[in-house]
Amino acid sequence: MMRIKTPRNARVKRELQKLAPKLVETAKKTLILHGTKTSNVLNSLLTEIYHLKKENSVKYSRKNDKVRPFESGGEASLEFFSLKTDCSLFVYGSHSKKRPNNLVLGRTYDHHIYDLVELGIENFKSMQSFSYDKKFAPQMGSKPFFAFIGEAFETVDELKHLKEILLDLFRGEVITNLNLAGLDRVYVCTALSANKILFSHCAMRLKKSGTSVPKMELIEVGPSMDMVVRRHRNPDDSLRREAMKTPHELIKKKEKNVVKDAVQGKLGKIYMPDQQVGVVPLANKAKGVKRERREAKMKGEGHKPSPKKQKQDIIVNADE
Repeated sequence: MMRIKTPRNARVKRELQKLAPKLVETAKKTLILHGTKTSNVLNSLLTEIYHLKKENSVKYSRKNDKVRPFESGGEASLEFFSLKTDCSLFVYGSHSKKRPNNLVLGRTYDHHIYDLVELGIENFKSMQSFSYDKKFAPQMGSKPFFAFIGEAFETVDELKHLKEILLDLFRGEVITNLNLAGLDRVYVCTALSANKILFSHCAMRLKKSGTSVPKMELIEVGPSMDMVVRRHRNPDDSLRREAMKTPHELIKKKEKNVVKDAVQGKLGKIYMPDQQVGVVPLANKAKGVKRERREAKMKGEGHKPSPKKQKQDIIVNADE
């Protein structure tokens, strides 16, 4: 029989409340893991991904023998680490003769494996290999732009899946308002073929253009690499439906007789009863006359009040 333990003090209760589901979730944390064997390329890549997401990431440096994301028995250790660190994204690097420089990107839902994408890393260039003025380096925690170039991101299932995971991995916290002055980086993904993309990280430099829209210049700061999609696994239908549910508190109630238009905005319909003008009684006092008098008084053309008549004494002769 399962026993439910209640928190003993306020500190434990606050920690459990942080892990509890919320209507508006905070930024997703990323778990970075090493496999049984890794190459220098993967070690450098995992370290740079950790620096790009330093505020919302957890990095384990030890080797993990039991973690095998695509195998049925190798998911238990990965799900345990996800529960322990409260991470919903993970990056796993491994190296073997069959799959050299192998990088696995994945997401979890309720600390269970949701989907996976396996990539082969080629032509890797680290941040140290790029020379540029350090004052243009992106600031930590800034929101990035994303540029996906190529029709394959909309037509090929593997690249569509990879696009979703890359957006989840690097976009950070979801916000409603954004200051354009804080945008200083862009991730550029170019589709080279049906299963290969070029991933690069650039800093943005704004210059004067003589108009209200500044001129934008891109400075490549790294990392840069070619990603080859080897394997991918879509989520189960039942798990997808459960993850896509919208809480009742966030469902907007339908407004009656209201239509939203892209050009005119919010439009509404008002229903009024028939007006019987002939039966409506009219007021005895005409408001127009009062308005004319008031306007004349403001202009100084009004009639001045007549002076009061003084009382006159009347003398009556008694002799008459």
